[in-house]
Amino acid sequence: MEDNQNSTAILLVSCPDKVGIVAEMTKLFGKYNGNIINLEQHVDAEENMFFMRLEWQLEGFSITMEDFNIELKKTAEEFNMNWEINYSRHRCRMAILVSKQAHCLYDILSRYESGEWNVEIPLVISNHRDLEPIVKRHGLEFHHIPISKENKAEQEEKEIALLREHNIDLIVLARYMQILSAGLVDQYPNRIINIHHSFLPAFPGARPYHSAYERGVKIIGATSHYVTTELDAGPIIDQDVTRVSHTESIKDFVHKGKDLEKIVLARAIRLHLQNKILVCNNKTIVFK
Repeated sequence: MEDNQNSTAILLVSCPDKVGIVAEMTKLFGKYNGNIINLEQHVDAEENMFFMRLEWQLEGFSITMEDFNIELKKTAEEFNMNWEINYSRHRCRMAILVSKQAHCLYDILSRYESGEWNVEIPLVISNHRDLEPIVKRHGLEFHHIPISKENKAEQEEKEIALLREHNIDLIVLARYMQILSAGLVDQYPNRIINIHHSFLPAFPGARPYHSAYERGVKIIGATSHYVTTELDAGPIIDQDVTRVSHTESIKDFVHKGKDLEKIVLARAIRLHLQNKILVCNNKTIVFK
């Protein structure tokens, strides 16, 4: 029996939809006195897929997790089920990658220092030195790894080595203005979160707010997603929008856009840390 007072475990499940899945799962937890405190499920009728997030208390659970995994594997095989278990007590180790823009970094550090998230930030990596004073002022380790076309492969190997050295669970691109290579992305599937404006693909390039302003858009937004090898096309985690009008300047557009980027990125990080996201076919199931 696990000694885990006030600690919980979270089971995430995806499998072809079939009658009896919930009944069989709850029966399994009841067998070992597992007190389920949250259960959410969703069926994608078009894909005939079943998704579930189940959280239960470890206190009073009358079987070791090692033995329970063996029992769960039998049920999983019966339903052709993909599954994973995470623990609320786990303190995620998160690396931040930044370039020159500071708004997302400031927001993350504020939430980190206030204890809003159960997370550690062992290091911050940047291809510029502009934000080094901010990082060091907060007592965090800063690594400057400049990247060019000529040295990209070599420098990304340095980044990968640092991430491994610090046992990083999650990478957050807080306005990191570099495209990650497949060599890095493939090592952290669904564990790299990016944030960007939602003008793509209509207004690409370095000055999207200027282009949007000139076009007279009425809504601006931000999108957070997991990073894949296809640029800005990974599974979307969260989005938000705000209205703008002809009375506002480009500066107003940028200000509103940065506010949205901070909020949407923070939501995505929180959802990931709470194990509330399942990825299927480049889409996310985000539990409440």
